[in-house]
Amino acid sequence: MKVRLDVDTNTFVRFWFVVIAFGLVGLMIYSAREALIIIGAAMFLALALNGPVARLARVLPGKSRLGGTALAFTLVILILSAVVWFVIPPLVQQSAKFASTIPSIAENVSTQWHGLRNFIEANNLQPQVDATLENIKEQSAKWATDAGSNIIGSVGSVASSLVSLFLIIVLSFLMLLEGPMWMERIWSIYKDKQKMREHRRITSRVASVITGYITGQLTVSAIGALAAGSFVFILSFIFPIPANLSMPTILLTFILSLIPMFGATLAGVLVGVLLLFNNATAAIIYGIFFIVYQQIENNFISPAIQAKKVELSALVVLVAVTIGIYVGGMLGGVIAIPIAGTVKVFIEEYLRRRQRSETHESQEVIARVEKGKLKKQLDQSEKA
Repeated sequence: MKVRLDVDTNTFVRFWFVVIAFGLVGLMIYSAREALIIIGAAMFLALALNGPVARLARVLPGKSRLGGTALAFTLVILILSAVVWFVIPPLVQQSAKFASTIPSIAENVSTQWHGLRNFIEANNLQPQVDATLENIKEQSAKWATDAGSNIIGSVGSVASSLVSLFLIIVLSFLMLLEGPMWMERIWSIYKDKQKMREHRRITSRVASVITGYITGQLTVSAIGALAAGSFVFILSFIFPIPANLSMPTILLTFILSLIPMFGATLAGVLVGVLLLFNNATAAIIYGIFFIVYQQIENNFISPAIQAKKVELSALVVLVAVTIGIYVGGMLGGVIAIPIAGTVKVFIEEYLRRRQRSETHESQEVIARVEKGKLKKQLDQSEKA
């Protein structure tokens, strides 16, 4: 049985026009992904700071939003400066310590593993093993010696990151300062007040979802970071590990915990590796603490703070985070969930409007049918 579909030329042209348009838009978005990631990060930072800025503006003389925004960003810059001051030196120290311990690790491997040595000697593999160990020693010593040149070689990447950070701060500052004014201008363009109220309600809902998620995630990450840093600081009194490792622990845990699903696990592994360079027992104890704390956070802390903020399934979260990391790296993974929550709001609003339209149409059909029945009854009564 053959089925023939008749499609007129206009429909065919419109279909391919829409396909090509979507393709071009997707290509443009992908080409400008780095700029869009910066703009998105600035927008989310502005939304996260909007509440504190509004509260600061209300208590300042003249209720100045400029003063509230400037004060909030001064605090942010002071926090970032403190992070650089307290975190970078311990990380450099641990990197140098790791580089200096590699030759001794290689030496221990060659002297302590007697069973492996017997196997090597029985199979005449000693020359190859000695050559490999010697090469490891030379390469690790060279790595430690060339650490300075490696740092200089990465200046370009660091400079690019600093420029991106500067743009995010400036853009979010301007968004906080001019955002309310621009929104009022947009609403004033509407001539249909009912449509304006509907769009304003949707915009408010999207802002609520994004702000709620960001503030909740920041709060959960901050609690986890302080808990991890405090535990490492306590361990420094019991085991021979530097107390200043608590600051890199706080930074790593806070930043990586912003990535949903697996960010906190990655942070726990990295902190465990840092502790392992100093004391294996301390690293094991921290691993136990991390597992216990994650159970507490996932079952009590996070649900209490993040309850009903975004309401996305685990599958949607995982897919969104995977796409976000692939497109925009770690920053893309951080903003993937708010974007997914925004898309969810738009889909729900579309389905709600469609359902309301279908209900209205059904009511009109029922009304017409009832009107027809009533008219028929009147006609019959007149004939009688």
